[in-house]
Amino acid sequence: MNILIVGKGGREHTLTWALSQSDRIKKMYAAPGNPGMAQYAECVSIDPEDTGALAAFAESHHVDLVVVGPDGALAAGVVDAVEEKGIRAFGPTKAAAEIEWSKAFAKQLMIEDGIPTAAFSTFTDVDAANAYVRQQGVPIVVKADGLAAGKGAIVCMTENEALKALDDIMVGTVFGEAGQCVVIEEFMTGEEASVFALTDGEVTLPMIPTQDHKQIYEGDKGPNTGGMGAYAPAPLIDEEMLDRIHKQIIIPTIRGLKTRGRIYRGVLYCGIMMTPDGPKVVEFNSRFGDPEAQVLFPLLEDDFTELALAISEGNLPNIPLKWQQKAATCVVVASKGYPGTYEKGKPIFGMDRLEAMPDVIPFHADTAVRDGQLVTNGGRIIGVTAIADDLPSSIDRAYEAVGAISFDNLYCRRDIGQKALKH
Repeated sequence: MNILIVGKGGREHTLTWALSQSDRIKKMYAAPGNPGMAQYAECVSIDPEDTGALAAFAESHHVDLVVVGPDGALAAGVVDAVEEKGIRAFGPTKAAAEIEWSKAFAKQLMIEDGIPTAAFSTFTDVDAANAYVRQQGVPIVVKADGLAAGKGAIVCMTENEALKALDDIMVGTVFGEAGQCVVIEEFMTGEEASVFALTDGEVTLPMIPTQDHKQIYEGDKGPNTGGMGAYAPAPLIDEEMLDRIHKQIIIPTIRGLKTRGRIYRGVLYCGIMMTPDGPKVVEFNSRFGDPEAQVLFPLLEDDFTELALAISEGNLPNIPLKWQQKAATCVVVASKGYPGTYEKGKPIFGMDRLEAMPDVIPFHADTAVRDGQLVTNGGRIIGVTAIADDLPSSIDRAYEAVGAISFDNLYCRRDIGQKALKH
C-alpha cells in the first residue's frame, strides 16, 4: 500500500512510526511532515489544510490510504476531498468532525442524547456572556467554540478571570474566528483522563486509558498547552470503568452522530472527568491526542495499518484490541516561554544518544534541519517516550532519556505521571 500521512507534529510522527511497523507498506508520504517522519516517509510541501492539493497528490501518486492527523485538516474537509477521488481515508468527514470543531454542537448532542457532561450555555454576545457569569458565580469554565490548538478552555477561579477570558476571546479575538461563539460550563470537580476509541461508524473499540498533563507548570499550574506529557495505562480508569464509559458515552455518541446523518470513522477522543457522580465528558476530539498517541501506539500490539484500512472501509472487526502488558510515559521537551513567546532555531544535541537507548522512542513535535543541524522550530520540540514493565520504571526511564538531549532554553515538567502513583 501507498499511504499519505497528513500533518507535521508529534502525533503525526507517532502515526507514521506505527504505520511503518506493517509489512503492508510499499511507500509512505507525509504532508508536510517533519525531520522525524522523514525517517519513514517522503515529505512533500503541502499545507495540511489544502484539501484540493492533498486530494490531487493522493490521486496522482496512487495513494491507497490517507491518514489525517490534525484537527484543522479534518475541519477543513480533507477526508471529504480524498474520498471524492475514490481514495480511502482514516478520519471523520468535516460534518462528523464537527464534534470537535464546534463545542456548541458537541454539547447540544450530549444534552439531547443523554450523554453525561457539565451544564452549559452558549453565547455570541459578550454582554450576555458577562451577565451569565455574574449570575452563575465561580469557579466556571470558558471555552472558545472552535479550534484553538488545545488552548481554548480556560478554568476561571474568580469572576475577574472569567470576565477577562470572555473579553480576550470575544473582543480581543485571541483565538480568531474560533471565539466568535463561546461555551460557558459549570466547573466539574475530579480528575481527568483521556479515553480513545477506534470506530468505523458501527463497531467501537476502546483503547487503554491515558492521562495528559495540559498545564505548563508542575502541579497542573499555569496556562494550558497542547500537552506537556502523558502516560498509559491510567490506573484512574480500571476495566470496569472503561466498560461503563464505552457503554454510556462512546457508543451513544457514535450512534447519535449516525442518527444525525454523520457516519463517524476514525478515532474518537473523549476527555473524561471522573466526578463524584461518575464519568462526564469534558470535550470530544476527532483525532488522536498529542502526546497521548505517543504512549498508546508503542503499547499497541495490533497492526495499525490493518486497523486504519478496516476503518476506512467500514469493516472494523469487533475484536478487542491487543496490548503489551507494559507501561509507557512521554515527557515533552519544550522551548522556554511556551505557550507564550519563545525563540526558534536552537541547535539540538544528543539525539544520537537518545535514539540508541533501548525502549525509548523520540517523537519530533516541532523540529527543523538547517545546514545539516537539527534545530528547534516551535513551542513543543520532542516527545520522549519510554516503555517499561511498570509505570514507575517507565517514568524513570523517560526522564533518564530526556537527560540525553539538550538545547538552549530547554524546558520540561518534572512531574509527568506522578498523579498515577497515588492509585
